[in-house]
Amino acid sequence: MQAMILAAGLGTRLKPITDKLPKALIPVRLKDGCQGPLLGLLLDKMCDQGVTRVVVNVHHFAPQIRTYLDEYLKRKELPLQIAVSDESPLLLDTGGAIREARLLLDPQEPFLIHNVDILSNLRLDHFFARHKASDLATLLVSRRDTPRQLLFDRHWRLVGWTNTQKGEIRWVGEPCNINDCTMRAFAGIHIMSARAMPLMEPWPRVFSVIDFYLDSARSHVIRGIEIPGLEITDIGKPLTLDNILL
Repeated sequence: MQAMILAAGLGTRLKPITDKLPKALIPVRLKDGCQGPLLGLLLDKMCDQGVTRVVVNVHHFAPQIRTYLDEYLKRKELPLQIAVSDESPLLLDTGGAIREARLLLDPQEPFLIHNVDILSNLRLDHFFARHKASDLATLLVSRRDTPRQLLFDRHWRLVGWTNTQKGEIRWVGEPCNINDCTMRAFAGIHIMSARAMPLMEPWPRVFSVIDFYLDSARSHVIRGIEIPGLEITDIGKPLTLDNILL
């Protein structure tokens, strides 16, 4: 199993911590007693649950993350390959970052994509096993109080996006009755088929993966998955971080 960790963000919501430290290296402690930088905890989890190759994209304080990864591999001595996709010249957003890293991934295999600031009790291997080869992507979603929500039909196929705060709705195809849709928040964890890579070629250098999914859903299946008992925490929120920062 291969994966990409999105770790290049500026962490603006976590200032002033991220004025000197990349978000990926913020230290936290978990309920099970594990503690350390976000990136290290996620790498540990990935290795434990079947990931053998990881690409980490970097931009904000990129040298700090590179140094940490070198030290991590020396200290852990794990059977894990880690490559770095360097976005130091330009932050590429989520879609651009994935396309930039494609040469560091096996082009024939699907891959897991995981935001570095998301903590959860998700079994990554179980989630990966639920991805259908016929689908272009599988998105982990949950009930979460956020204005930005994805819209799915009764088969959990992506049909739209809405910002409930602004009253905006963007449909994949013909407008639907929003009351007939299932509304869920994107969890920042998803699986992308290798078939998605050629579809990204015409896109500009900087673009959002959600925009890509909404556009691609016109002709391909982008499926949402909701997992009972999922516990998920977005570390990007300062109030959340206050409760777990060491």
